[in-house]
Amino acid sequence: MLKKILIIFALLVVLVVAGGLYFLPERIAPLPPNETIARVDSSLKVPADEKALLKELKRLTKEMDKSKPRGPYIVIDTHANWAFYRTQDSVMFKAQCSTGSGGELTDPKTGKKWVFNTPHGVFSVKNKIVEPWWRKPDWAFIEEGEDVPKNSADRLDPNVMGDYALGFGDGYFIHGTLYERLLGLSVSHGCVRLGSDNLKYLYDRVPIGTGVYVL
Repeated sequence: MLKKILIIFALLVVLVVAGGLYFLPERIAPLPPNETIARVDSSLKVPADEKALLKELKRLTKEMDKSKPRGPYIVIDTHANWAFYRTQDSVMFKAQCSTGSGGELTDPKTGKKWVFNTPHGVFSVKNKIVEPWWRKPDWAFIEEGEDVPKNSADRLDPNVMGDYALGFGDGYFIHGTLYERLLGLSVSHGCVRLGSDNLKYLYDRVPIGTGVYVL
């Protein structure tokens, strides 16, 4: 019985860590303090295989603790296309956003394939940029039926990312959009789009290092 309980608990821990604290942002209770995490009496005598299981459970619990927000954090709900800036027990900001469409594109010449999803997981704000320029990747030209330029200067576009951008890793940003009428829809190539006023609100308040939880 003990082994079954531990296996179930370990699986729950894995799901929480891998899913980036998978919760509905406005309806969760505050994250539990460390004191509520299950502990096992070290005096109990358990078989060797269960000792190994307990050791793995302890490791997973530590991983889960590392993923807990420290101070205010951003949540991106890619299913309903909402962006939140919140603490454990209050929502300070909520806005419609656009996230990855899930569409696919294949280069007819090379066969290279792109899938336009917003990545799920636990990230953080890596950098903040004023008046960002988009460096268009190969797929942006292939999608338009254009040749990929050899000159890197021909890739730069100052008009599509809005006034601000918050990078959260691997080339993904929270940024503005020319298509505010599409906010709330899954239409981006992976980045998170916000309206100009909401983007400025986040930019002014969110420091580098802030956690970003993408569901």
